[in-house]
Amino acid sequence: MVRLNLLLLLAVVLSSFYLVHTQYESRRLYTQIDKARAQLRRLDADHEHLQVQKQAQATSARVQAIALRQLQMKPANPAITQYVTYSGALPVGAATRAESGIGRADGLSGSAPQASPAEASGVIR
Repeated sequence: MVRLNLLLLLAVVLSSFYLVHTQYESRRLYTQIDKARAQLRRLDADHEHLQVQKQAQATSARVQAIALRQLQMKPANPAITQYVTYSGALPVGAATRAESGIGRADGLSGSAPQASPAEASGVIR
């Protein structure tokens, strides 16, 4: 009988230690969750702040000011527009390759296709 009482007393003591340990772990984990939620709120606020900064940096007026000031770009106008024309003549080495079929995607031999009159003007707009 004494052994049974000692065994039961030992079981009660061990279960009470386990209960105290479990409560301690529960409180520790709850504080970690609370810290993680606070960090999440801070990161969300930082993200929103960075989104606002990104939108402010990407305004067209700011981009245009940087293009003019730092890149020294100028708006396009007809006075500085250059027109390029295509004469339709092949370079000397290209004519030989076209006749032999070298460099053609379809692998067929023959002359290179001629540009239409609309393509031959070559005006860039």
